Amino acid sequence: MVSFAVQRSANDAGTARDGVPCNDLAGIWQLANYHDDVAVPIYPPKPKPGDCVAVVSPSRGLPGEVPLPYELGLRRLQEDFQLRAVEYPTTRTMGASPQARASDINAAFADPQIKAVIASVGGSDQITVLRHLDRDLIRANPKPFFGYSDNTNLVLFLRSLGIVSFHGGMVMTQYGRPGALHPMTAESLQAALFTSGEFELRQTPQFGEVLGSWQDPRTFEVEPQMEPADGWIWHNANRVVEGASWGGDLEIVSWLLMADLAVQPVEVYSGGVLFLETGDSMPSAEEVYVIMRSMGERGLLEQFSALLMGRPKTWSRHRTLDADQKAQFRKAQREAVLRALTEYAPHVVAVFDVDLGHTDPQLVIPCGGTIRVDGPERRVFVTY
Repeated sequence: MVSFAVQRSANDAGTARDGVPCNDLAGIWQLANYHDDVAVPIYPPKPKPGDCVAVVSPSRGLPGEVPLPYELGLRRLQEDFQLRAVEYPTTRTMGASPQARASDINAAFADPQIKAVIASVGGSDQITVLRHLDRDLIRANPKPFFGYSDNTNLVLFLRSLGIVSFHGGMVMTQYGRPGALHPMTAESLQAALFTSGEFELRQTPQFGEVLGSWQDPRTFEVEPQMEPADGWIWHNANRVVEGASWGGDLEIVSWLLMADLAVQPVEVYSGGVLFLETGDSMPSAEEVYVIMRSMGERGLLEQFSALLMGRPKTWSRHRTLDADQKAQFRKAQREAVLRALTEYAPHVVAVFDVDLGHTDPQLVIPCGGTIRVDGPERRVFVTY
């Protein structure tokens, strides 16, 4: 497959896969009267079909070593979403320095021809990139950013700048899903990319979490393994709450809290909706409780009016559980979260097993955007 052309600096015109320079359809959009303690972030302008989007690797250049899901994801971006992907110097480069990865991100936000920024995949050291990002440049040129897992770093960095970002939708995992793009994922991505307004999150009858080998072409010829999904589990579902969201991968959130990065004074999150999920590391229930206890001691948990907790990942290439063990893992994690809420935020409305994390399908969450949790009706709405 022919690779996408690579943009190499903020001053060069972006070139999409078809070789045609991206059209500059809009000027730079300025955030007016911004302060670091802003409580309600602003939605950046959305791309339109035909626009150019940056594909970056803020964590690791895995596309260079495992191209099959990446190339499939690029093809779907173009064919299914009519978006023209522009690569950057570190998109396919494993071991790129934090400075080089940050340079790509800065360049993508600086280029007025780029209308959104999408992460290729996650990793584990994106926190080292944040110090090299140009806060003023990015704040002055807000764009939708899509990513999750280790990209929680950039998601919450943008949230701290007053920019709504989008938790979910990476090239190799969602766009590059084996078989076909999951319909629920596609619907959520379509709405988050191109529309504004309220979108209802729906429960899935089936979910998947087992990944085949990304190096085996046969993996992509068949649908992934799925299993029946239990419905959402509600706690304190006696009222309707609405607020600006904050959160992401729980482990990454804990790292940011330890480093005191991309975290604002706790009062900024008052009345908001917290969303959390646990990823491939499959932390124990005790680890989950300890992290949330620390959030409680910081005075953070009590600020939120609701919590959306993602469906836990109970499979990884390094750890497999049988059906009973999976059920116990999920139950133990839920009980750990409820224990922390009981101790620090007993008022919170909580919804468990929402498909917002490392399982399939995936629903995109607007970080900093509005979420409405309707307890009596057992419904959840996000504003894209």
